[in-house]
Amino acid sequence: MRRAGVGDIALVEPSEQHYYQPLWTLVGGGQATAAETVRPEEKLIPKGVTWLRDRATGVDPDNRTVPLAGGGTVAYDHLVMAPGLQLDFDAVPGLAESAGRRGVSSNYRFDLAPLTWDFIRDVRRGTAIFTMPAGPIKCGGAPQKIAYLAADWWRRQGLSERIRIILVLPTATIFSQPEWAKVLTGVAANYGIEVRYDSQLVGVDGEGRRAVILDSAAGTEETLDYELLHAVPPQSAPDWLKGGPLADPASPFGYLAVDQYTLQSTRWPEIFALGDVANLPTSKTGAAIRKQAPVVATNLLAARRGELLPARYDGYTSCPLVTAHNRMLLAEFDYQLTPKPSFPLIDTMKPRYDMWLLKRYGLPAMYWYGMLRGLA
Repeated sequence: MRRAGVGDIALVEPSEQHYYQPLWTLVGGGQATAAETVRPEEKLIPKGVTWLRDRATGVDPDNRTVPLAGGGTVAYDHLVMAPGLQLDFDAVPGLAESAGRRGVSSNYRFDLAPLTWDFIRDVRRGTAIFTMPAGPIKCGGAPQKIAYLAADWWRRQGLSERIRIILVLPTATIFSQPEWAKVLTGVAANYGIEVRYDSQLVGVDGEGRRAVILDSAAGTEETLDYELLHAVPPQSAPDWLKGGPLADPASPFGYLAVDQYTLQSTRWPEIFALGDVANLPTSKTGAAIRKQAPVVATNLLAARRGELLPARYDGYTSCPLVTAHNRMLLAEFDYQLTPKPSFPLIDTMKPRYDMWLLKRYGLPAMYWYGMLRGLA
């Protein structure tokens, strides 16, 4: 928008550090360091953009204002909502208190991802549990990626026969897109991973190293002892947006109501939303945001001119699924779950080394030097 000549842009952002979260899976798998994933926020703010180092606490769309935690208020002509989502560790009894201790970790937090690798290396026998919560979460493939990395590590250490690996999924299949689901089912079977479908973590006893797993289909609970528990917490829109005027009544998680193609608010035409906070029928990934950002920018420029919105988002999302320490497959699809390959001459349904190189080195570089500058 700055390159298009817009000069009156303000960014409300309280964070002093900016994180490239997709790499946290590899941090947890011992293939990257946490320090590689963080940079100072101030170095990433575009020139000519006013940075308000404060936290939004709500939105008053009728009066076109955003109240701030510091006590001030910002008025707007147009508003773009991109606050992301929040991790609800407290939604699972015992999880918040156990995280970071006695084999319990989660790659969804910067401080915990390095501990995941420590805990994986400590396991020599027993049960390792990897869980995914119900509801839309960011990077829906991440809960199983770390299971594959851990299984690969234990296999290379000659420990496979000693360790029972359980992957707990709230869904009826291992992946939403059926073609990649078939491949991933084979990956899990190759590692001997026991996949629990229609199930979720509902309780943690950190001191006793016990996890309670609910079988939603049968309505039964099972308590399992573990040596390692990698738990992905339930996720939702930030509390200051849940139940507010922008929240979609159809979303029990408080995500915001927008047109799925234009990304414009369904009630207030001067508001747009993108990223994890938008209630869109597609996976919440960085790749999805990469495609949504230019749609919002184009449509917002048109809205400022009073024109019809020309850009459309087709639901494209991508999930780089790491399946071993040197292999990855790349799942790309749209709203209709139709494959949308970026590399049509490469079979990305097959775990590949070149795709792993893309995950480890190519995508981080594209993020820092392309996406954040609106160039990729």
